[in-house]
Amino acid sequence: MTRQEEHRTDLLRILGVGFGIAVTVGGTVGVGILRTPGLVAAQIPNVWAIIIIWVLGGVYALLGTVSVVELGTMFPSAGGWYVYARRAFGNYGGFTVGWIDWIAQSSALAFLATAIGEFSLALFPSIPGGVRSVAIGTLVLFALLHWMGLRSSSWTQDLTSLLKGAALIGFVVVCFVYGRSDDAPSLTTAPQISGGLIAFIVAIVLALQSVIVTYDGWYSAIYFTEEDKDPRRNLPKSAIGGVLCIIGIYLLLNLAFLYTLPLSQLSGSTLPAADAAQRIFGGDGGRIITALSLISLLSVVNAVLLLATRILFAMSRDGLFFLKASEVNPHGTPVLAMVLTTGSGIALVASGTFETLIAIASFFFVAVYISGFLALFILRKREPERSRPFRVWGYPWPPLIALIGSVAFLVGSVLSDPRHSAYALGLIAASYPIYLGVTRYPSKQTG
Repeated sequence: MTRQEEHRTDLLRILGVGFGIAVTVGGTVGVGILRTPGLVAAQIPNVWAIIIIWVLGGVYALLGTVSVVELGTMFPSAGGWYVYARRAFGNYGGFTVGWIDWIAQSSALAFLATAIGEFSLALFPSIPGGVRSVAIGTLVLFALLHWMGLRSSSWTQDLTSLLKGAALIGFVVVCFVYGRSDDAPSLTTAPQISGGLIAFIVAIVLALQSVIVTYDGWYSAIYFTEEDKDPRRNLPKSAIGGVLCIIGIYLLLNLAFLYTLPLSQLSGSTLPAADAAQRIFGGDGGRIITALSLISLLSVVNAVLLLATRILFAMSRDGLFFLKASEVNPHGTPVLAMVLTTGSGIALVASGTFETLIAIASFFFVAVYISGFLALFILRKREPERSRPFRVWGYPWPPLIALIGSVAFLVGSVLSDPRHSAYALGLIAASYPIYLGVTRYPSKQTG
């Protein structure tokens, strides 16, 4: 057996636009959209303001998408944001971005698996082992599916995303056909600002924070450009098309909730989807929404495990993590990177420590966005002659607006939640000794 056969690092180039859209929608649309509309309505109980907030969140995601697509077509390599940060800021900058991105995604994986356990037990209380056993079993099953190869995991992504989209659109249709409330808010109601302009601006900022978190995942397609058959042509179609689908789904669901529920009930609801279903289906509404939530989570878990694995794979291949984690099996799966990612999710589920990490995940996600937008500006200046199959529309405004919005979000997070922000900054600082540890003895990695 040759050295090349022992250490295979070539991913399979078999993906296309369909998978890109599926992983973008599947990795973004989850339980959040079934909950967040109530939080937004509580901050700004006005129909037009609610709709505008969700449109603004979609515009932010779209601006971010067209910005990162330029980077993705310039550098069609696995790993997503890490790739661009390393190119713009060097090895340590790339490692830091990859480190916090991987931690955030692993925490999300544990959170999602735990939610699957909770919803499964709600539907089938007799399942043995409790929530944690179901959560760990879910992660193990998805890991086995991924070990079987990219074809099986990508097919699963396509199927689960399609089922989720169909289920959500079906729910919207049912709301509009059967859910009209006599005291539901009218779209012709004029906006009312209460508490003064400053209070209204604060409410808008808080609502936008919830919406931006719900849109998180819009970038999912960039992690798989190395496995795309033609990323320079397909990535713009899949990433932008996927985000437009997400915006459409989110607006339709919000309109359905506003059509079905009185504004006072929507603004006081922690799960407006369940309240809408209860109004339409009566006592079975809760079980219907629990089943819908469960369906929604499956595609998100599959997408997060796929992309988090690619982060470790890319860092390892570049010598910024253990080289063994860049090995790929004949079916196109970076096995050790996948096992380490799954193992971290299982450890977090078992210990329950993911709850603190998920509280700071939004800080990490937005910090990663900022690194990408800055990388775009730096590389435009540093490498002006480099081929750019896709160029940002209206540059520099889209990345500049997205960057300003991201910085404002980060500042707002620090001011509103200084404790968790301090934890996040501590984990970012911890990247340096870890970076020194994994790069100090490169000969041991390659020997």
